[in-house]
Amino acid sequence: MAKTCLIEKAKRKPKFKVRAYNRCNLCGRPNGYLRKFDMCRICFRLLSLQGKIPGVTKSSW
Repeated sequence: MAKTCLIEKAKRKPKFKVRAYNRCNLCGRPNGYLRKFDMCRICFRLLSLQGKIPGVTKSSW
């Protein structure tokens, strides 16, 4: 779990636009972020396996 202070800091509007960075909306993780889904890879995998993200299925061939 990410530090609460860093999650709150990321929510604020930065002084300069380039200083902004993305964090997972669910757990606050800064790395492994998927922009299309606004969450980290770990949360994405958990939710997609549970079927809570529409249009995402586990691939098999």
